Parts: sequence; structure tokens; C-alpha cells
Amino acid sequence: MKFAFYIVLAAIVLALVAAQVGLLSGQQPADLGVKDGRLKPPSRARNSVSSQAALVPDHPQRGYASIAPLPFKGGGAAGSMRSLDAVLRAMPGVTVVEQRPDYLYAQAQTRWLKFVDDLEFWANPATSVIELRSASRLGREDFGVNRQRIEAIRAAYLAAP
Repeated sequence: MKFAFYIVLAAIVLALVAAQVGLLSGQQPADLGVKDGRLKPPSRARNSVSSQAALVPDHPQRGYASIAPLPFKGGGAAGSMRSLDAVLRAMPGVTVVEQRPDYLYAQAQTRWLKFVDDLEFWANPATSVIELRSASRLGREDFGVNRQRIEAIRAAYLAAP
């Protein structure tokens, strides 16, 4: 019993050390951005959400990944993206990495294990919405974390002036 306790304790310490040196953050995908009016498709595992999941009808995680886009606010695309940028910059653990007038890329990092999720937002002029994608870099299951984060972003975005 005591031996098992020490094994578990050692595993926890090892995981925390690995996280602190960046071994659990994964690599930034090279294929992010908007191409032909589309963000990167959702992951094939249950670790991402996308407002464009329906564009890939035969995708194995389409149902899990589907999430509504953000509506434009009164200031149109430019005002909406500024509002979204302010919301993201106010969120703990979220860093805005790239910002253009119609596109925003951010990274969300968990506090203890330093897992990184990639968040993309694109102001779609054809539909007057902000298309979005949030995906974990590592793992096959996100336990709903990406969806919860996007819904928290949605609530703050809709509540912002």
C-alpha cells in the first residue's frame, strides 16, 4: 500500500515537472488560418469544436464538434473582432498570438499541466458571423473543455458593450 502511494506521488511529480519544461504543450499546427473561407477542420478525435463542422459532412466527430458561430455585433466585422480581442485578452491563461482585421489566433494554456489549445476566429463577411475553432493539441479526448471555453467566450462577448 505504501509502495503504491509513492509510485502515484512520483508520477504526479514527474507530470508536473514535464509540464513546467513544456513537454505537455505540444506543437503549434502549421496549417492554421483561413483557406478558401474555411478554418482547419475539427480533429478526428473528440478534442475540438468548430462552427464549420457541418462543412465536412462525413467527418467522424461532426456531431461532437459542431458549435454555433458568434454573431456580429453592432460595429460589424471590425467592431466584433475588437470586442472579441478584448474578451480574449481578459481571460486567464489565454494569449492572443496573431490578430488581423478579419482573423484572430489565440492559445489557451492550462494552469498546472500547461496543455495548450489553439483557438481561431474568422469574421465571415458572407454570413455576418465569426466562425470559430478550438482544439486541443494533445490527447484524444478533451472532456468538453474546448466547448466550455468557447461558451464562456460567447457569454463574455455577448455581454460586452
